[in-house]
Amino acid sequence: MNDIYTTALNAQKATNQWMDYLAENMTNVYTPGFRENKITFKTFLNGTVLENNIKNQDQGKSIPGTSNENLFFEGKGFFMLRSPEGSVSYTRLGEFTFDSEGVYRARNGNAVQGYILNDKGEIMSGTKSISADLYEETALKGGALSIPTTNIKLWIDPNNGKFLGKYDEYEIKGDGTIYGKADGGNRSVPLYKIATANFHNPNGLFDMGSGIFVETPESGKPVAGRGEIRSGLLEQANTDFKANIAHYREAQMQMELVNTLIKANKQLLQSAMEMATQ
Repeated sequence: MNDIYTTALNAQKATNQWMDYLAENMTNVYTPGFRENKITFKTFLNGTVLENNIKNQDQGKSIPGTSNENLFFEGKGFFMLRSPEGSVSYTRLGEFTFDSEGVYRARNGNAVQGYILNDKGEIMSGTKSISADLYEETALKGGALSIPTTNIKLWIDPNNGKFLGKYDEYEIKGDGTIYGKADGGNRSVPLYKIATANFHNPNGLFDMGSGIFVETPESGKPVAGRGEIRSGLLEQANTDFKANIAHYREAQMQMELVNTLIKANKQLLQSAMEMATQ
């Protein structure tokens, strides 16, 4: 026969974890790029336990950013970031800005990754260009994303105040291409394509916190992301606030029942000990 007291304690622990994750969801409902916690449970012989906490990877709504440097990715995938040590991570939070040296960086300081383009808009791999057809074949159809990325840099020439010394401004188009613009906008030159990546199992990514994820054996290797990049916007948290409120009330009721059961078992144990000493 199962130990009712042990079962109740396990259920209490699982419910407490559930409430913590729900509270995190509701606290971050207005945090750009936040991924909602999705909880599942399983039952052992000695009670219910928390089985898994995965991140909801559904699309969040767009909200205005603080500048045109901010990006919103509408589609499947993540922006790619690289740390100074060379490690790669992934995020949906496009809260990017150009630093004083012109390097495009995320809020945590890691460099946003992209591909260098030639004047035809083709991705360059060393001295060779990668055709759009080859990019589709190797990346978008599930092949390894093996084309090298680079830090995006739009330094400003202090002598004339222009981007890369010759462009009056820049523009980020929906396909992720960054154009340098000159001659009052009459001349537009492709410079970089912002790199995006997706995974066969995005729920297998390891959550580093603050909207940053890293690859794991469970996620699989990255393939190219698919979607549209929109400048000047950010992705809102994808938390369903009403659903989380309802789940939190369910968790509270479950906690009350479990606590009542634990209290009753303690009282029974106390009564049994008192009878044994008489």
